[in-house]
Amino acid sequence: MTAPGGGPGTTDRRPRLAVLDYDAGNVRSAKRGFDAAGADAFVTGDPEQAAAADALVVPGVGHFASCLASLRRSGLHALLEDWIASGRPVFGICVGMQLLYEASDEGDEPGLGLLTGRVERFPAGAVVPHMGWDLLHAADAHDGDPLLAGVAGERVYYVHSYYAVPTDEEPVVGRTAYGGVDFPSLVRQASVVGTQFHPEKSGEIGRRLLANWVATLPT
Repeated sequence: MTAPGGGPGTTDRRPRLAVLDYDAGNVRSAKRGFDAAGADAFVTGDPEQAAAADALVVPGVGHFASCLASLRRSGLHALLEDWIASGRPVFGICVGMQLLYEASDEGDEPGLGLLTGRVERFPAGAVVPHMGWDLLHAADAHDGDPLLAGVAGERVYYVHSYYAVPTDEEPVVGRTAYGGVDFPSLVRQASVVGTQFHPEKSGEIGRRLLANWVATLPT
């Protein structure tokens, strides 16, 4: 898919986002969500085309290890690693957020390792997948964070059976309680943001969160 861009004389363009297509699903709805939030998003599985964007979006619906293997086969894994190392913006959704951690109970593939900790399955007794709307609340150290403006204390949409267990709480911006655990649902480390929930499926609240992030991007 050809990446869109401003025409001749464009001076006030939207940030261009590459939504990475690596057979992990949910790419079209993610594109629509970011477009509605003020970005100019395009879907691509081509690392060279993605490299021309202002920011990368890593959607994810599926198995942690399988998603990582698909990223490697496509060449997008190397792009992501270089992108993160250079401090450029990334937004991960659901499994796309979990991939930021070091490892997961869902397979033996190592994660990207930007965030310390691992991803675990909800404890016995919790109904999985955790599916539907639940409250997003600010982590204590991030109350009033600009990412959460108009979003904290509202309900957002989840579909997942695994959750992150961090060893460093500083990147955890928002949390959600379910299945007897209070898990990270919004994280940020430098220029990288991740959500365990699906903002593109969370109606107006999700659009606000995406718009809060898009407003921080270079153009």
